[in-house]
Amino acid sequence: MKRSWQELAEVSLSVAREAAELVREGWRSKPEAAEKTRANLVTEYDVASERLIRERLARLAPGVAIVGEEIGGEANAELTFYCDPLDGTTNFVHGHPFWCVSIGVLAAGVPVAGAVVAPSLATEWIGWQGGTALRNQKECAVSSTDQLGDALLATGFPTDRTRAPENNFDTFVRVKRVVRAVRRCGAAAIDLCFVADGTYDGYWERVVNAWDLAGGAAVVLAAGGRLTSLDGSPARLERGNVLATNGHIHADLTHLLI
Repeated sequence: MKRSWQELAEVSLSVAREAAELVREGWRSKPEAAEKTRANLVTEYDVASERLIRERLARLAPGVAIVGEEIGGEANAELTFYCDPLDGTTNFVHGHPFWCVSIGVLAAGVPVAGAVVAPSLATEWIGWQGGTALRNQKECAVSSTDQLGDALLATGFPTDRTRAPENNFDTFVRVKRVVRAVRRCGAAAIDLCFVADGTYDGYWERVVNAWDLAGGAAVVLAAGGRLTSLDGSPARLERGNVLATNGHIHADLTHLLI
């Protein structure tokens, strides 16, 4: 049965809520963490969350491919769920509140529906193509900031920070000299949703995965934002770099990033 983008977004939100409740049980409990790499952690909650997500999505949206951070999966060129069962694991392990569960749908590579649930922030977002974006069940939209010097931005840094320009250090300094401020929250899905609801005016990152981005990217687009690669070309989330803004500062910010 073919589902609308709104229906897939609502499925994503329902499943993300359930997974987030599971994960919240471990927050601030000092959970044991294994190192994928020195700065890339995984806990039992990451794995349990993804197992729950996969089981629920397979039942609620049968036939749609699923790709997740912990278990993997094969994408379908037409329609795929991308899920991050615990975005911001390092924050979670240390008791920091910026972590979430993110589920997004890509249709032919384009983010068309998604939901992000951040229970320790008491905040959730949902959005879908041709529809709207909601923060805590209220419609939200990107900011109206049109001057780069007035902008509040967000970014992130990869787990391997040994080489430039992938480590994003030089770009961070260059942008920081121009804009009002840059925040580093540690969860790409939340960063994107903060662009969608007008908290941030823009967000960029150089090395990030499609499962980190898909849910929040769909919300950004539904909220009227702009999403591209860092050089301004069409966004391809599998490339590992992304720029999301309110649209007004997009061109100026692109010039600083490339």
